[in-house]
Amino acid sequence: MTLTVLRSTGQGSWERRILKSLNSMCTELSIPLARKRPVGEQKELLNKWNEMGTDEPVLDLSLFRPVYAPKDFLEVLINLRNPNYENGDSHSFRTHLGLIQVPLKVKDIPELKEFFVELGLTAGQLGVDDSTQVPPELFENEHVRIGQKVLSEQDSAAAQQYIRQGSPTALRAELWALILNISSQPEDILYYEQLKTNVIQHDLLVDSLIYKDVKLTASNDDYYFVFEDYLYQVLLCFSRDTSVLGHFAYSSASPPKSYIRGKLGLEEYAVFYPPNGVIPFHGFSMYVAPLCFLYHEPSKLYQIFREMYVRFFFRLHSISSHPSGIVSLCLLFETLLQTYLPQLFYHLREIGAQPLRISFKWMVRAFSGYLATDQLLLLWDRILGYNSLEILAVLAAAVFAFRAVNLMEVTSLAAAEAVLADLSTLKVMPLLQIFLFATVT
Repeated sequence: MTLTVLRSTGQGSWERRILKSLNSMCTELSIPLARKRPVGEQKELLNKWNEMGTDEPVLDLSLFRPVYAPKDFLEVLINLRNPNYENGDSHSFRTHLGLIQVPLKVKDIPELKEFFVELGLTAGQLGVDDSTQVPPELFENEHVRIGQKVLSEQDSAAAQQYIRQGSPTALRAELWALILNISSQPEDILYYEQLKTNVIQHDLLVDSLIYKDVKLTASNDDYYFVFEDYLYQVLLCFSRDTSVLGHFAYSSASPPKSYIRGKLGLEEYAVFYPPNGVIPFHGFSMYVAPLCFLYHEPSKLYQIFREMYVRFFFRLHSISSHPSGIVSLCLLFETLLQTYLPQLFYHLREIGAQPLRISFKWMVRAFSGYLATDQLLLLWDRILGYNSLEILAVLAAAVFAFRAVNLMEVTSLAAAEAVLADLSTLKVMPLLQIFLFATVT
């Protein structure tokens, strides 16, 4: 299936729905999409820039609702169809009993084993071989030494290969920056300051959506609530950053446009809104939160997040046929379960607990907010190392495999969700290794 088919049938109508939601909020609340802040308000925001978490926004946040939540997006993906498939093609796909009905090519276990070969049981892994039971001289010490050498040589390709076995905590921030080609030059810091100035001078409707999202997610998270100020700073600047528009050249999505009043449809009176073309949804701030553990200098944190977004995270909330796109990840997850855990898959399907309804929120947030932070960072190491999000679908399937005995006993979706409600004690790397290389043939 081509990207254009998905784009025309799914992404366009989904974007119109998002814009309708945003526009109706504008109308209901009589709030403009953008306004210049009065001078007094600008001074107040500038003074409180580093403590925005303690400051209440000008507008009442209870008036605002997220433009959409992951479950809304899932319903759109479930309804995607390929016209060619309806006409009788892709016969082999007819045996797929999951919610995703778009026949895309996804990897099977042998192909995943080959792709993730460095995760094999014979390879050393941070997240496994650095446990308290394993003497550090057997793997950890040497792995740290190699990591230091990679950093000293500033070799981005070597860093990407190295991190497939996990990054030592002390080296992670530098390794990720090297892989993402981020270096804090004076012009980068200046660019961040210009974005900050834009935030100070202009108020956008999406600012309230950002405040609301942080309050609903990160502020209530035991790991991330301390980073509330950082999250506001990064996300507010991100919304103003027109360089982010560049990723739409290789995305199936289109940036929304706003027209000057009375000039609807006239392109010379159109501007992208928000300026970065990205409307935040419920949980968006969780893409930033884990990075706050690694970077404490705002412009560096900002650059890392922006690069992570335009390389990876945008694929988790746009409709495309890309192997790392959310549609492919959903299909990969369902295919792995149906093929390698058929009894579990059929049982959950029969009781109205389609597994994807549970795992979708994990994948769309790249597991942020669900795993303990140390485990999440080990997972994101591998996303960077393999330049792929497919590991998210594999981990989601591995979680179901790990809890299979309990899940076989449930009789409702609510009971299945209860079994999988807390992932904070899971150890990511052993789960992935066992699922890929030990229990499945």
